[in-house]
Amino acid sequence: MEPFKPFASTLVAVPNENIDTDQIIPARFLKTTNKQGLGDNLFSDWRYEADGTPKRDFPLNKPEAKGAHVLLGGHNFGCGSSREHAPWALQGFGFKAVISTYFADIFKGNALKNGLLPIQVDAETHRQLLSLVQEDPATQISVDLEKQVIVLPDGRAVSFPIDGFARQCILKGVDQLGYMVDLDAKIAEYEGSHPQRVVTTISN
Repeated sequence: MEPFKPFASTLVAVPNENIDTDQIIPARFLKTTNKQGLGDNLFSDWRYEADGTPKRDFPLNKPEAKGAHVLLGGHNFGCGSSREHAPWALQGFGFKAVISTYFADIFKGNALKNGLLPIQVDAETHRQLLSLVQEDPATQISVDLEKQVIVLPDGRAVSFPIDGFARQCILKGVDQLGYMVDLDAKIAEYEGSHPQRVVTTISN
């Protein structure tokens, strides 16, 4: 994982409600434990014809989707079965963040552990973003995890919630284990400054 830095980006809107993980990355692509190439299979059943030809009208296949780092999803994004491949596929396409009015808990947890930022906003902000993207695909927003805000084109800053520990991990670019490893020196210092504990057992 790379440390998460503030960025500005265009958005790709796939505003369907209840997008489940099997739509994000169909089960037939779950055999791999390698993240390489999963981005090509993101939304595969919606994105390609039966013969593999890209559907020209699907948002990810449009020219303006190239280089976009934010996906604007619908309500209850990431519902369904648990699969870490879902955030892998989203990141493989180039997304750093997903915006929705609600995320399924397991997907949100998997996303945070992999450095994909799930940004939950209110319904009015979501409607505004969708309208802006539909009117002008070149619309950009700014994302700042340190401040926990997105900034809309009109300058309005919208805050979003995130678990504090997950936020620190993503900002540092480490997973939960990596976070603990970074504290090795402090843990050793603490242990060294305290007398060893003696454990006694009582036998009958």
